[in-house]
Amino acid sequence: MSNARYISNLTRDTYALILAGGRGSRLHELTDWRAKPALYFGGKFRIIDFPLSNCINSGIRRVGVVTQYKSHSLIRHVSRGWGHFKKELGESVEILPASQQTSGNWYEGTADAVFQNIDIIRHELPKYVMVLSGDHVYRMDYAGLLAAHAESGADMTVCCLETPIPEAANAFGVMEVDEDMRVVGFEEKPAVPKSIPGNEEFCLASMGNYVFNTKFLFDQLKKDANNENSDRDFGKDIIPSIIEHANIFAFPFTSAVPDEPAYWRDVGTLDSFFQANMELLSPTPALNLYDAKWPIWTYQEQLPPAKFVFDDDDRRGMAVDSIVSGGCIISGAKVKRSVLFDEVRVCSYSLVKDSVLLPDVVVLKNCRIQNAIIDRGCIIPEGMEIGFNRAQDIARGFRVSEKGVTLVTRKMLGLAVGYE
Repeated sequence: MSNARYISNLTRDTYALILAGGRGSRLHELTDWRAKPALYFGGKFRIIDFPLSNCINSGIRRVGVVTQYKSHSLIRHVSRGWGHFKKELGESVEILPASQQTSGNWYEGTADAVFQNIDIIRHELPKYVMVLSGDHVYRMDYAGLLAAHAESGADMTVCCLETPIPEAANAFGVMEVDEDMRVVGFEEKPAVPKSIPGNEEFCLASMGNYVFNTKFLFDQLKKDANNENSDRDFGKDIIPSIIEHANIFAFPFTSAVPDEPAYWRDVGTLDSFFQANMELLSPTPALNLYDAKWPIWTYQEQLPPAKFVFDDDDRRGMAVDSIVSGGCIISGAKVKRSVLFDEVRVCSYSLVKDSVLLPDVVVLKNCRIQNAIIDRGCIIPEGMEIGFNRAQDIARGFRVSEKGVTLVTRKMLGLAVGYE
């Protein structure tokens, strides 16, 4: 009971700031009309739901969501799905758009996004400020991170993950630590990351999740704001500048659920986004979306159940090894190893396999689709084949990834753009 009360006090004294303003340019046309944290995932969720759910499940009930790039769908989703918290009870999920609080500039980096909201954070009077990336898919109990931060006497704690060196190169900040997990070195997205001593194939990568003592954070942000040569970024500027004179510790990422392996995915490319969705189709996926003890909360419309119609030998409405969301109708078609979001329609004699179909997609008759991501609102013309002939897909204006995943958007099909 005393330990539970201790954790409760820590979470109550914490304000979480989720940085959700990034585009995610490596996702190409998928983020032409939405910020990366607003991108769909797992049949019914958006990426922003994962850090938000982690906060709520961890007992952190004061959260700010920092938005900037093409934020309409993100703001709409957060308002509808997360706007029911009561400020009077000490809980809130607030949207913090770039509003030029401290200057005439938009957010110029991760550190500047926090700096421009200092007054809002100060008003909450937190003892700790947790800064979280809004564009990763994972489940984590932040209470353990907060406890480790408080017990170590750290000024700042960086959440880290053992990562294969080829994956970390040019992609993640990489830390060096001593035997007490104190950070003694940090490089932002090095081409050749330094390996973990005794484990030459892995390095210690930053997840972009930090805990600060509030006064320490404010002091560093003010110093950075006065540095004309700064890029206003935690990884490039803040962390390297404080290692020598502050207590910076690393915290190894662990699963939110005991006895389950830690799950974390950076879905920042078409291939990684596709693969992470495909992993959910396993009988026992690494990410368990069905765990009632650590639910992923989201906004969802009130839709009718999925429907499968016709049972003729050549026209059987069926889906196997797939995720099929509410409002979908599989009408005399076959769906295999695919993720179908809300209100997808697949018409007679069509085949969809190994694919991700975002909401409101319509696949007309006699189509064949494989290894594809079909963006929201696309209408696939009758008889079209996608994912079977790379050269043909490229000639049609579709994008084909390095690993052969074909992306199709409304614009590529000649349909009206702007669907979020």
